[in-house]
Amino acid sequence: MGRVAQIWRYPIKGIGAEPLESAALTSDRPLPGDRAWALLTGDAKDTGGWQKCNLFARGCNGPQLMAIMARTEGDVIHLSHPDAGALSVNPARDGKLLVEWLGGLWPADRPALGDLIRAPEEGMSDAPYACVSIIGTASLAALSEACGTDLDPRRFRGNLWIDGLAAWEELDWPGRRLKIGDAVLEVSERIDRCRATETNPATGERDINTLQVLRKTWGHIDFGVKARVITDGTVTLGQKAELL
Repeated sequence: MGRVAQIWRYPIKGIGAEPLESAALTSDRPLPGDRAWALLTGDAKDTGGWQKCNLFARGCNGPQLMAIMARTEGDVIHLSHPDAGALSVNPARDGKLLVEWLGGLWPADRPALGDLIRAPEEGMSDAPYACVSIIGTASLAALSEACGTDLDPRRFRGNLWIDGLAAWEELDWPGRRLKIGDAVLEVSERIDRCRATETNPATGERDINTLQVLRKTWGHIDFGVKARVITDGTVTLGQKAELL
């Protein structure tokens, strides 16, 4: 049916994309290390639980955040940006250091960056439950054609990218189960997109109105799906993915 083409995680919500070769999935948990930390803004406080995305630093409000890459090494996350350079942080203790480094990348007219907090066990994705996001590479190709340029997959912050599907096929999966190796995931819902996808991750600049193209061409702003892990298993690049 399809094969795993790319695996990504985002250790700090909205800040840093990290490619992986494999990931051990656990039932009712996000992809390991994905959105494990999140940076509050304005007057928002840590509640110890999941909170809505508008309380955090994200690419839709700070486009330059989209250009940050990440690499996790033990307790340390190594971050890099084409203009800001590199920074290594232990998120458990280096929140202020991260805020200082992001100072020149975060818009002055947005609520100020606040505390870096640890996510609950279900992660700090935009959904109030532990999920993994899945997108077909053919859907990316179709949207790229409609936009008139190749779109970097980092625009869409997907966890698992699948080759071999028909364009938009995955949008019909809610309610279905997907098996990858020993792991089984149950697709829960489509992902409706925000302005973060308008930004080129190579430059941190908004360059394409992806939402407008989606609405005009397909009549919606959905791109990819969310899924819950229901059976543990390790997913690796090149592994077969099949609907059950």
